[in-house]
Amino acid sequence: MHGEAVALGAGTVLNALATGVGSAFAIDAETTARVELDDSGHVDGEIAGVDDGDTRLIRRCVEHVVDRFGDGQGGHVRTESDVPMAAGLKSSSAAANATVLATLSALDVDVGDDAPLDRTAACRMGVDAARDAGVTVTGAFDDASASMLGGVTVTDNTSDDLLQRDGVEWDVLVWTPPERAFSADADVERCKQVAPMADLVADLALDGRYGEAMTVNGLAFSAALGFPTDPAVEAMGHVDGVSLSGTGPSVVAVGDRDGLERVRDTWTEREGHTWLTTTRTDGARVIE
Repeated sequence: MHGEAVALGAGTVLNALATGVGSAFAIDAETTARVELDDSGHVDGEIAGVDDGDTRLIRRCVEHVVDRFGDGQGGHVRTESDVPMAAGLKSSSAAANATVLATLSALDVDVGDDAPLDRTAACRMGVDAARDAGVTVTGAFDDASASMLGGVTVTDNTSDDLLQRDGVEWDVLVWTPPERAFSADADVERCKQVAPMADLVADLALDGRYGEAMTVNGLAFSAALGFPTDPAVEAMGHVDGVSLSGTGPSVVAVGDRDGLERVRDTWTEREGHTWLTTTRTDGARVIE
């Protein structure tokens, strides 16, 4: 009994830490999960290229799916990813989505609009597993929904409701500095201080003004979380929107290719990794 699936990384439009409402968009960076089930009743996990990596989340995803659709199976889950960990690019959401879909495939459970389980419901299973594993503060349904469904989503993470989804097609520039920041360590109380700005960002996003929403979000949450705003200021004259992604440290910008390339020339002078990519509208998928 085995299954394999792929899910996407994502960038931030609105950080949900302040009010519970969040927004994210899928990018062309993939995480693959392979699940092999057996009768052991125990699940172990492995993250490719990460010795002694924290596998609580992916193991819990397998357990959640087996609890609902299986018969006490155990097994092994292995993830491999293009999405850097603890960089604000939704690596945990991508790993959870890919693992959930791979486990469902291993159990021969179809996922789709006409199937017993649609992708949004499958996404919620990964969100529940993330909460159980303690790797997220909000449940990250915004990040997970973008990773699973593709495009840009707006969600209420307090109720795991999908408020809006658009199939956007943007060019994207990402700068990831060398340091890492774990979502579970974010200062939630400081983030709540910028709730009025988060409400404004939510209004902009729900009105489809995603670029403006990103920029306001980035300035507010960079200040709240103690990240520099210089990269965003350098980009503002050339892009449609720029924001701190998640709880950092990555910064993402969207706009036309020429403008993003000009910003790339500036950002590459900073320590870290700068790369151009695109959004994705297809979302997560089962490979086998």
